[in-house]
Amino acid sequence: MNRSSQAALAEHAPLFAEARGDIAVSFEFFPPKSEAMAETLWRSIETLAPLHPRFVSVTYGAGGTTRERTHATVTRIARETDLTAAAHLTCVDASRGEVDDVAKAYWDAGVRHVVALRGDPPETGRGFEAHPDGYANAAELVAGLKKVADFDISVACYPEVHPEADCPESDIENLLRKIDAGANRAISQFFFSADCFFRFRDKVTALRPDVEIVPGILPVTNVAQARRFSGQCGATIPAWMDDTFEGLDDLPAARQLVAATIAGELCGQLYAGGVRHFHFYTLNRAELAYSICHLLGVRVR
Repeated sequence: MNRSSQAALAEHAPLFAEARGDIAVSFEFFPPKSEAMAETLWRSIETLAPLHPRFVSVTYGAGGTTRERTHATVTRIARETDLTAAAHLTCVDASRGEVDDVAKAYWDAGVRHVVALRGDPPETGRGFEAHPDGYANAAELVAGLKKVADFDISVACYPEVHPEADCPESDIENLLRKIDAGANRAISQFFFSADCFFRFRDKVTALRPDVEIVPGILPVTNVAQARRFSGQCGATIPAWMDDTFEGLDDLPAARQLVAATIAGELCGQLYAGGVRHFHFYTLNRAELAYSICHLLGVRVR
């Protein structure tokens, strides 16, 4: 082998060669709408539980539209598994008293972790309007939750800037207000560029070195679906992703393989950059998250 080939191999060492299981993972689910969806969700939870996630979170619909289903799912996880269950809570269309009552019910059920979000309005195209007696934003919600009980609180952050922010700097200032109010960490919206995440992380930690920022990973098998999600959170779907999935509509196994490869490469790049906690948006399916965790060295033990 000539020197140039040796140099090329050294430069492009196997992406996961150094992954040694020194990683924490967490998983996000959404509350099921039917019995069949509930079965799929619980199969996914059973598959991923042996990986010993740091926590698993359950989303909360716009305007509290899934409030009861979210509560039922979170409390069942807390009751029937050894997992740390985290409940999403939002400010949308609820008074402070109503939100506080939900939080107290979670605490009484043994749930100690909350993902605190401002939340999206229940109607597409409608701007966020705070309830007259409600929390006006996520920072206020975090402060209110801390008064209810000593919750472990995660909040959201946006590597590509929140769609409603007027500039990247004000978006970071908003994140720091949530941290100052008592949040323990920030979980990012999904993204497809490691550089994008690192630039954002570096800006935040330059101001607050102790802030924990966890990358949110969305393994994509359906680009159209991902594009709908991205429209809500300001994430960029790169053109090459469309090209990569072209021609795979009727080949689900191939789509899964491509999706795992893309997300796995992103996680490998993040790992190489020092990331040691990954949060996976599972869409209630375990296979892709499980396979990527395996690559990262997070395995059943």
